[in-house]
Amino acid sequence: MPHLIRPATLDDRALWQPLFEAYAAFYNTPLTPQTLDTVWGWIHDPENPFWCDLALSPDGRPLGLVQYQLMHRSLGGSMVCYLSDLFTTPDARGQGIGRALIDHVLAFAKQRGLPNVRWLTAEDNTTARQLYDTYRPRTPFILYAIPTT
Repeated sequence: MPHLIRPATLDDRALWQPLFEAYAAFYNTPLTPQTLDTVWGWIHDPENPFWCDLALSPDGRPLGLVQYQLMHRSLGGSMVCYLSDLFTTPDARGQGIGRALIDHVLAFAKQRGLPNVRWLTAEDNTTARQLYDTYRPRTPFILYAIPTT
């Protein structure tokens, strides 16, 4: 499937929001209007190292998104790229869109001299993990997330 990957612009909220909402629904995470506004603001704040790129079909139909940011890695004494969110529409799956979005972020990191790209996924996200495992085996780290509110 031919596609274009490009940064989300201020005019793209109507393309971005349904993709981000579907991503949140996949992970059973409710979004509030405030959360949507906050994330959209991060994307467009030039002082915030957080980016969103959209995969679009030739006719402009949204196929997926990738959101990524810089993260300090103290043991390496460097910044790394953290791939926060990756989502493709159900009809775009199996078409290479997910791989293209990951490769896009890898190119971003390489161009900036960042030593690696990291991301998390759910243990039971077997479809996505089949793709991710083609890059490298999973790491042995376990995530702890403790609510403070």
